[in-house]
Amino acid sequence: MAPSADSASLAQVTRPAEPPRPVIYQLLVRTFGNQNTLRKPGGTLAENGCGKFSDISVTALGSIREMGFTHLWLTGVIEQASATAYPSRPADGPEILKGKAGSPYAIKDYFDVCPDYADDLSRRLAEFQELVARCHLARLKVLIDFVPNHVARGYGSDVRPEHSFGHGDQQNVFFHRDNHFFYLGKNHPGGGPPLRLPCGAVFAIEQNFGRVTGNNAITWAPSMDDWYETVKLNYGHDFTTGRDTSHLPSPDAAPGNVPRTWRTMDQILSYWQDMGVDGFRADMAHLVPVEFWKWAVKRARSRDPAVHFFAEAYADDPAKLTDGDVLAELLEAGFDGAYDHLTYKAIQGIYEQGKWANDIDQQIFCGARFHRCLRYLENHDEVRIANPQHWGGVGMNAGRPAAGVIFGMSRAALMLYAGQELGEPASGAEGFSGDDGRSSIFDYTSLPELQKWNNGSLSAEQVFLRNWYAELFTILQQPAFIHGEFYGLNSENRDHEAFGRLPGEAASGHWTYAFLRVDHSSQQVIFCLVNFHPSHTFHGLRVRIPGQAMDFIGKKSATAIAFTGIFGDSTRHSVTTTELEATGVEIGDLAPFAVCYYVLK
Repeated sequence: MAPSADSASLAQVTRPAEPPRPVIYQLLVRTFGNQNTLRKPGGTLAENGCGKFSDISVTALGSIREMGFTHLWLTGVIEQASATAYPSRPADGPEILKGKAGSPYAIKDYFDVCPDYADDLSRRLAEFQELVARCHLARLKVLIDFVPNHVARGYGSDVRPEHSFGHGDQQNVFFHRDNHFFYLGKNHPGGGPPLRLPCGAVFAIEQNFGRVTGNNAITWAPSMDDWYETVKLNYGHDFTTGRDTSHLPSPDAAPGNVPRTWRTMDQILSYWQDMGVDGFRADMAHLVPVEFWKWAVKRARSRDPAVHFFAEAYADDPAKLTDGDVLAELLEAGFDGAYDHLTYKAIQGIYEQGKWANDIDQQIFCGARFHRCLRYLENHDEVRIANPQHWGGVGMNAGRPAAGVIFGMSRAALMLYAGQELGEPASGAEGFSGDDGRSSIFDYTSLPELQKWNNGSLSAEQVFLRNWYAELFTILQQPAFIHGEFYGLNSENRDHEAFGRLPGEAASGHWTYAFLRVDHSSQQVIFCLVNFHPSHTFHGLRVRIPGQAMDFIGKKSATAIAFTGIFGDSTRHSVTTTELEATGVEIGDLAPFAVCYYVLK
């Protein structure tokens, strides 16, 4: 089903300019506008409802933009496998589904949108383009998911059948350069054909052949822990032979000289760029050869030089296709950003694993990577901060000091997940994934706190938190945060008893974290200080700034420094440079969850 000419013209609405620092709001279309309050675990679409493209209204987009966001990541747009049937689109069987709504990362047709989101099924692609146009009018750039590593087990495109994965594959070999999939042999583990799925059922299509799962499970009997609902795509490299992919084509290779999957994926990226999409979040990008990314990103940028790519990637995943630093290699390949998962885990670990704020320093990397790895505290894969089972059960305000650090320490893009700004707790089981502290991406459900925002019934505490994030995003547009460098201060204050030390602690830096950001061009210096503790106020707190740091920020020759609060504290503190290095600037009382930024002059 092709989009109408009118819809195509809507996609040409003038796009917003590229901001100096992307601020991304992630929302799952399925839940964002769903006002149904039933939330029956494992409920159907008819029972639990579903958000629509039209729910993401001009008013909603204006409010998101006003909060400081520059990009909207529309999660779950592309058609996925689902238990819901539509005319000319039968439901997928339960044996190849996770949840009735289905995973947004088990894509069924790369050239179509999820029919659940349409008010008029026959206009579903047109309705998506109208949403893109509304976003652009609100000065928001549009990002969608690009899932390169795997597709739904029942994949088949009715919009572009000539580009359906698997057509023309040689199914009698495990690997062939131009096959789309990896095919199981009779001697592979699991007992031979047919493919048997975890529920015990046999998938009708794979009676006589089987395919490797999205997580590289080479078996005729994948387990519940495998990505059994998906099949892995082949980029011309046999992953069983090792990580060396240097034999693959160069970034300048002609389409006729690259593996077939590369060409299909280039068609997909081009298709959505033509729809007006401004960029892509690449799912599990580290499982795909870097050579493909160099080629694909270059071609995408030939169509739109400003197209934005950011990668979900994990440097510690043993399945990554490089022996080196995969995050650095993806950035070198052309990505604008990649997940900074390690800093996120270090901060979460303060509440969950007994880690100290000092441990954050272990995740600070030198060079471009530090300033380009996407900063986040929630996304669809991670638990909610406000969930009582996680983040120490201390509630939604734990996100404030966490955000004050992770969003403030680098120039990288930052991201917030819909509901985080309202303390969405993801409490209770919603279906497939149970009560795991995450807002389900597999089920028809809704977000109760986001519903309160939609109907204007937020609590005073929620209004405060949302306004707090909005003010933070405004402050983070200051030159020191946009262009500046980072200088950590915790290592200089571990032996400083006045730096937020609890009784019985032999060192400082358990709950307090401090750093500087400096833009040498504008000479702006900002001092940042947070208290992660949920209930303890630190009295008479002092922070040392050594001579080396003063030299770094260009104030080595100053005799006195003034600290003027611009966020979280409006007071002004003055101190001589001699005192600053010896006993530190006295901030005074630092309340639980406090985040304070000061300009230094």
